[in-house]
Amino acid sequence: MLEPGQLVLLISPKGKRYMKVLDLEQDLHTQEGKVAMADVAAADFGSLVYTHLGKPFRLVRPTLADMVKGVKRQTQVLYPKEIGYLLVKLGIGAGTRVIEAGSGSGSLTVALSHTVGDTGKVFTYERRPEFANLCRKNLERYGLGKNVEQIVGHDIADGFVKNTADEDTLADALFLDVRTPWEYTHLIPGAIRPGSPVAFLLPTISQVSDLLKALESGPYADLEVLEILVRRWKTVPDRLRPEDRMVAHTGFLVFARHQDGSEDYEKHRPRGTRERKQEAAREKRKAEAAKAEAAAPATPEKDASASDATEPDA
Repeated sequence: MLEPGQLVLLISPKGKRYMKVLDLEQDLHTQEGKVAMADVAAADFGSLVYTHLGKPFRLVRPTLADMVKGVKRQTQVLYPKEIGYLLVKLGIGAGTRVIEAGSGSGSLTVALSHTVGDTGKVFTYERRPEFANLCRKNLERYGLGKNVEQIVGHDIADGFVKNTADEDTLADALFLDVRTPWEYTHLIPGAIRPGSPVAFLLPTISQVSDLLKALESGPYADLEVLEILVRRWKTVPDRLRPEDRMVAHTGFLVFARHQDGSEDYEKHRPRGTRERKQEAAREKRKAEAAKAEAAAPATPEKDASASDATEPDA
């Protein structure tokens, strides 16, 4: 027997999916009839529940993928294919403290809250209040969010660890989903523990290039760029073939690890022709950037209270 407050998923014969927090006072009304929540509570996962019109609905325990795909959205959201890899690559688990900026509609926030558990903590930054409100509603819809602290309207250019109620704000991992992440890479080391992994999501390869240049010049190692494609197959045993459509490119994922530089470590690394060329190209870029910075005219510091101050998309 199920308990009130549990998250349940009801699937109609037509394949329509209804995710609900079990409330005995809130029956489910569908085009195929009314499902009494008392009947759902008396059943068990993996069984059938019938509407008042006699239509059978499958009762199953929703997975994290179901929750992520079911969020109400006003923004582009991360897909399970990216979220699954992010959770593994960033080492997210019970007790993990993680920073996310920005929240958007909250698909990743839902996954983070679910995964870090009661002993973990999620700090999620969102510049726009309407998105932060939607993120909170999506968390509450799934009975999540007690381990999530939302920082709304904060300019992450002032740092990731300000304006939070938690005294220990250093995180074990950080995910940055903003338009110009290279502008904030110098702030990340002050927000995470030494050696922690970081990740970024970007839609275009030109943005990835700009980010890599910034990571090269900072205390980062183990850089990785990838995209995740999913091709499903038709589940007909005697006519196996790929489906006509696939979930292809939805964004580039960039990973790195916060690591202070060490001349002693670098001098022991083997270098072939490719590595020497890459190192020469990096040094050339650094020299050109330093020359351009020295040649640029000095600009007065902007008044922090100026009404035209810009904010990052986080």
